[in-house]
Amino acid sequence: MKFFYLSSNPNENGIHEVHDRECEHIPSAYDRDYLGPFNTGKEALRKALAIKEKVGLCESCCTSKVSSFISSMKD
Repeated sequence: MKFFYLSSNPNENGIHEVHDRECEHIPSAYDRDYLGPFNTGKEALRKALAIKEKVGLCESCCTSKVSSFISSMKD
């Protein structure tokens, strides 16, 4: 399990991003809300949608690098 947070301030596209605690792009403690422990970013996104309307996953910490690696091996 990882601990996830929701940015309080939207990005340049107006989206509040979900980050895990270890993300290099996580906002400061004053600019984020704790979502809780989840297995994946997609699970945390469900809770974030109950808090804010426009939310998304951080591309740095909440995307599956394993699946993209496997996909590139098939080519």
